[in-house]
Amino acid sequence: MTQSSTVIPRRLALGMGAAALAGTAQAQGSRWPERPVTMVVGFPPGGQTDFAARMLQAPLAAALAQPVPIDNRAGAGGNIAGEQVLRARPDGYTLLAGNVGSFVLNPFTMPGMTFDPMEMTPIGLMLSSPLLLAVHASLPVRTFQEWREWVARSQPRGIDMATTSAGGIVHGASEKLRSRLGNPEITMVHYRGSGPALQDFIGNRFPTMFDAPSLLHPFVESGQVRPIMVTSNRRNPAFPNVPTAAESGLPDFIVSAWIGLFGPRGLPNDIVVRANAALNEACRDPTARERIAARGDEIGGGTVEEFASMVRREHAEWGAVVRAANIRAE
Repeated sequence: MTQSSTVIPRRLALGMGAAALAGTAQAQGSRWPERPVTMVVGFPPGGQTDFAARMLQAPLAAALAQPVPIDNRAGAGGNIAGEQVLRARPDGYTLLAGNVGSFVLNPFTMPGMTFDPMEMTPIGLMLSSPLLLAVHASLPVRTFQEWREWVARSQPRGIDMATTSAGGIVHGASEKLRSRLGNPEITMVHYRGSGPALQDFIGNRFPTMFDAPSLLHPFVESGQVRPIMVTSNRRNPAFPNVPTAAESGLPDFIVSAWIGLFGPRGLPNDIVVRANAALNEACRDPTARERIAARGDEIGGGTVEEFASMVRREHAEWGAVVRAANIRAE
């Protein structure tokens, strides 16, 4: 693959001018990497973004022939890590594992942000995951249609629905669902992460929530919660009996909790090409593919152009959802 085979979209690489791609930077890029490449994760260990980074850490290091240490810089919904990497030296030695929330929701739900994550340089998709709509096992519903009828019977008092963070992808998906149902009374109960939300979910402190298949999987296996819908256009291999949203009567209700690899503003194109090729090689690793698929997630890969186009599209789509529902982070 040559440098000319990839063109980085301008909206996601604002600082990538001709000067940044010339001279010394290009010469350094042709030798990249010559030392360890740090992958910054804007969330604590144990979450979905950290899981993606650690599943691909070893195969990515093998593809680059250099160690890939992970640096967890949690805080502000991923913004602390994002700002750090955006403003890092564009030499390819500081990259970011960023997720859908920090890139396409935070800019709309956090008006006080001091940087624009869309200025970062896209490299490629690491992992994507639909969301599962699940209910507590004690709730007497087994299908989305039964759940919808239960919600209707619960009006005007309404129901409680948990989110893993105010302003995050689960909150966005929940508000999007409420809108599709005609805006019934649903109280969003916001948590600080999937861990505490799931703990209260299995403890039956609220009856329903969205979350990633990989995080719900152990509780589905134990019979504590019941999945009733998946937000993808095809059934999830880890949950083959769970209907899609379209099968449940919600056409085009697709939500993906994706994680991708990004570089600083102004990252030279030849480094982007090499990093994308290494990420694609890592995504072909059999062990990583098996472990990711077993949890109900989908391993990434693909071109820079495909990834950048997806991020731009979702940025616009989720901006509309956030404005319509007046979603705000806390």
